[in-house]
Amino acid sequence: MPRTVTISPSGDYHTLTLNNVPSPIPKPHELLLKVVTAALNHRDVYIRQNLYPSISFGTPLLADGCAIVLPHPNSAAGPKGFSASQRVIINPGVGWLSDPFGPEKAYTVLGGTSTTTLGTLQEMIAVPADDVELAPIHLSNAEAAALPLTGLTAWRAFSTKSGNAVEGRNILVTGIGGGVALMVLLFAIAEGCNVFVTSSSTEKIDRAKILGARDGVNYTDERWPKALREKLPKHRPFLDAVIDGAGGDIVDNIWRLMKFGGVVVSYGMTSMGQPNLPMQAVMKNIELKGSTMGSRREFAEMVRFVNEKKIRPVVERVVNGIDNLQGIEGLYEDMKEGKQFGKLIVVIDTDGKENQGNPKL
Repeated sequence: MPRTVTISPSGDYHTLTLNNVPSPIPKPHELLLKVVTAALNHRDVYIRQNLYPSISFGTPLLADGCAIVLPHPNSAAGPKGFSASQRVIINPGVGWLSDPFGPEKAYTVLGGTSTTTLGTLQEMIAVPADDVELAPIHLSNAEAAALPLTGLTAWRAFSTKSGNAVEGRNILVTGIGGGVALMVLLFAIAEGCNVFVTSSSTEKIDRAKILGARDGVNYTDERWPKALREKLPKHRPFLDAVIDGAGGDIVDNIWRLMKFGGVVVSYGMTSMGQPNLPMQAVMKNIELKGSTMGSRREFAEMVRFVNEKKIRPVVERVVNGIDNLQGIEGLYEDMKEGKQFGKLIVVIDTDGKENQGNPKL
C-alpha cells in the first residue's frame, strides 16, 4: 500500500505520522502520479504549530512535488495528452485560474488542511491533468520539487505585482535565504535587474552575491538603510521596488531610499508584525501591495520563464525516504530556526533514478 505522512495532535507542535493508505483511483480527467520528491515551505511549520487555518490530521503534508506519470488504469492515453513516464510538477494551489486580481473562487493550497485531500508527502497521488506542468528538463528531481510554491509566489510578487521586472531597475529582496526570496533574486537577475538583499547572516549575503546579487546589508544593524543607500548605483541612487516577506517596519526603514511611485510588495509576515505605511511614504506615492501565491496562468508563465532562462532553484538539504521521519523532522527544525539557504527536500522514491528529461507530448 502507498504511504503518506500526516500529523497527529500533540499540544502546540503536532507529531509527524506515517500511514498506509489505499492506492488512489484517478478519475478520467486526472493523472495517477508517483511522487519522487517533495519540498517544505514555511506554512508547513505553521501547520504543525497550529498557527494555520483549517488544519487536518488526515491530509498528507506539503504542497510542492515532482512526480512521474503512471499508466492510467482506465485509459490507454492519459488526459490532456500526458503519457506514462513523463516527469511533472504540481500546481500547489487550486481555485485560481487567470484573474490577475485574485482567485475566482475559494483558493486552497495543497497539504495539511481540511480544504483539500491532496498533499505531496505521499507516494502516490491523483490530480487533475489541468494542474500539472512538465518539469523543466534541466532540473534535477530535487530542484523540480523546489520550484512550484516558491516559484509561483515569487513570480507573482515580482513579475505581476511589482511592475519593475525591467532591465536596470534596482530591486531589494529582504530575508535572503528563504525559498521565495531566492526565487525573486533569480528571476530579477534573469531580467537584468540590479538586486540587493538583506539578511541577518553575512554568509547568506555572500552566497546571494555568488548567485548574482549586486550587494547586501545586514538588517540587524539599525543603520542598514544608510549602508544600503551607499551601495546603490550613482546613476540610479534609489530603489524601484522592494519584495518583502517579513512585514513589520520594512516601509518605515526604506521609504527614504525609494523613488517616487516605488512599490513594496508584501508576500508574507514572518516577523509576525503588521507593515506600516507612514505618511512620508504616502507623500512619495509609494505603493504597498499584497501578494500571495498566484494563478494557474501565472504558474505556467513561471515554468516557461524557468525553462527559457535555465533557472535552477537553490536546494539546501535533502533527506531520503518517506519513512525517514527523523530526517524529515530535521528539515522542519532547519526551517523553524531559519538555517536554510534554499529549499529543504524529501526524496520519496529512493529507488528511482535521477530523471532529467521528459518524452515529448
